[in-house]
Amino acid sequence: MTTHQATPVGDPTEPPEHRSDQHRRRAPKEDRLRKYRPDIQGLRAVAIMMVVAMHCGIIDIHGGVDVSFVLSGFLIGGQILAEIDKSGKVSLSKFWARRFRRLAPGMSVVILATAALAWIYASPLRFRQTMEDGLASSLSVMNWRLVETGTDYFANDGTQSPYQHFWSLGIEEQFYLAAPITLFVTVWLSRAIFRNRVLVGLFLTAVVAGSLYLSVTQTKSNQPLAYFGTQTRIWELTSGILLALSAPLLSRMNRGLAAVISWLGLATAIGTALLISAETPLPGYAVAGPVLGAAMIIAGGCAAPRFGAEWLLHNPVLNSVATVSYGWYLWHWPLLILWPDITGRELSYSDRFRVASLSLILAYAMYHMIEFRFRNNAQLVARPWKGIFAGGTAVAGTAGAAAIAMTVLPLNISGSAVAVDSSTVGYSGAASVKSSVLQKKLTAAAQAALPNSPDDRTHYGCIDDTDVEKFVMRDNCVIGDPAGKKSIVVIGDSHAWQWGDAFNEIGKKLDAKVVTMAKGGCSPEVYAIKNPELNREYSECDSWRESAFEQLKELKPNIVVVTSRVRQEATETGAEKTFQALEDSGADLIYMTDTPQPGKNVPDCLATHTDDISACNPGQDSAIEFPDFRTMEEKVATRHGAVIIDTLPAFCADGVCPTVISGQIVYFDSSHITAGYAKTLVPFIQPTVKKVLAG
Repeated sequence: MTTHQATPVGDPTEPPEHRSDQHRRRAPKEDRLRKYRPDIQGLRAVAIMMVVAMHCGIIDIHGGVDVSFVLSGFLIGGQILAEIDKSGKVSLSKFWARRFRRLAPGMSVVILATAALAWIYASPLRFRQTMEDGLASSLSVMNWRLVETGTDYFANDGTQSPYQHFWSLGIEEQFYLAAPITLFVTVWLSRAIFRNRVLVGLFLTAVVAGSLYLSVTQTKSNQPLAYFGTQTRIWELTSGILLALSAPLLSRMNRGLAAVISWLGLATAIGTALLISAETPLPGYAVAGPVLGAAMIIAGGCAAPRFGAEWLLHNPVLNSVATVSYGWYLWHWPLLILWPDITGRELSYSDRFRVASLSLILAYAMYHMIEFRFRNNAQLVARPWKGIFAGGTAVAGTAGAAAIAMTVLPLNISGSAVAVDSSTVGYSGAASVKSSVLQKKLTAAAQAALPNSPDDRTHYGCIDDTDVEKFVMRDNCVIGDPAGKKSIVVIGDSHAWQWGDAFNEIGKKLDAKVVTMAKGGCSPEVYAIKNPELNREYSECDSWRESAFEQLKELKPNIVVVTSRVRQEATETGAEKTFQALEDSGADLIYMTDTPQPGKNVPDCLATHTDDISACNPGQDSAIEFPDFRTMEEKVATRHGAVIIDTLPAFCADGVCPTVISGQIVYFDSSHITAGYAKTLVPFIQPTVKKVLAG
């Protein structure tokens, strides 16, 4: 979120030596261009309020960051163009010194304060990953880290980083690095070739068009890349530079028309922002509404109309909020993410207002105690190199602290533990589940294994990523006894893949080859699934499923085991199609019911509740998703001759689904079972598989 002070904008589009007498005669109208734009100050406040309201779940409104990008482009672009007009060059030292003085102090304070809060309150298991995010944020590359990790911006599963909001700051800071150099070179070339700024306008227009094209196309193919990538957002910033370039012309607009445009712009920005939802593919073309609205407000304001949107935007409240908007943006997100850990309860609606209010108070405090002092320090202003050195020192110190915390600090896990017979770790019958419901403390073995539990995932079997459209047989898909005379296929989504270690052992014991056919988020039943990562219908699942069924015909397995996460898109028609196709393959069918969904990241919860792990145990009613659909799938499978393995007794008892069973951690995240627990369930599953295989 940008929060720059208003800067001189609206310099003539041509250098002084190339202006004609006609330009001079128009000079009085060009005086409409103002060094201080109250409407922009008010719009900055509106943008940050949109962001905070959306993030905190107060109002479902999007586009605040997009409005801010346009403001950044206009203010910074105007500042650079004005300096080129005045001196014929750009002082990079002065420009970057201003950016350092403005951004570095607050950024460093928030990054370090967030690290301290995460160390004290958040899951110790996430601390090193959090510090990796803090390091990326301090170096202004958080957006690319989020691209690399494939982060879903709208995920609400407790895995969000408290530094995730630094993605937009990273894009802006990358823009600040490149903008003065690029603009200077482009202006110089345009003057040399055309003796005006035509080339500058053409270049900026091309950047806008190309980046917008990437935004639309990459949103369809790779939303994390499109959402966080600089290449798909730079058009919003460049639109602001185009406005700054056009400001002298816009200032000559009829003031009545300018007023209408500014009001229409405000309505467009707010109206389209309210139409965007978490279901809208973003950024794509959807953010064009807030961007266009912001551009119209800025364009209309260039003519300084008396009754434009500035009449509403210029007031003491919005001016005050705009002054601290940078700090508000920095503080609100980490407080929002860490609030449940700090308070020990889930966010309520009133808590969301508390987060918004507390972060605003912290923003005011940081502005007056830190930001204002650095920004207006006489020595730093008079000597740009000192400003760069001070800002660089703050950035380097913050990055260094994050790197040290990431590599040196031990995990902050403490709590008493109880001993347990290692021979009974994991499932050993219904009694082991029942007794685990009453367990309060982690066993010594479980506490020792806890740091590695997020990585306790199946070692056997294959799973295809979201973008894979066709199942291809490969060596790592074959487990168990590859030379076995009989064969078993396990087909489904990641809830089928999670059983890989168990079926590997079962295959070896039964002398059977096991083939895993799994694709993330892709049900083997023929359902029209909407993938949240892609934010559209999961067409890759449909094509992958068809190819997997074709492969089944060639394999001619003795048994097909069907298991997957129960989905809200489930239909009886879709289940019928799948089980009919599987029955036609000639294989015997086994349907394994879905495993429970804890609803929270289990290792994280256990790490913060070592002395009362019962706080991490979900109730059976909440952990069993879509019970009606679950029953429906089971009935359809039975109609087509499938043998049912009900997994529920291996996970739940007395209305509770314990997350630690006989000292074995059951889940490695909020949904999937650990490889360690899966292996203890071999005696639970194998008898049924053996019986069907023999039959």
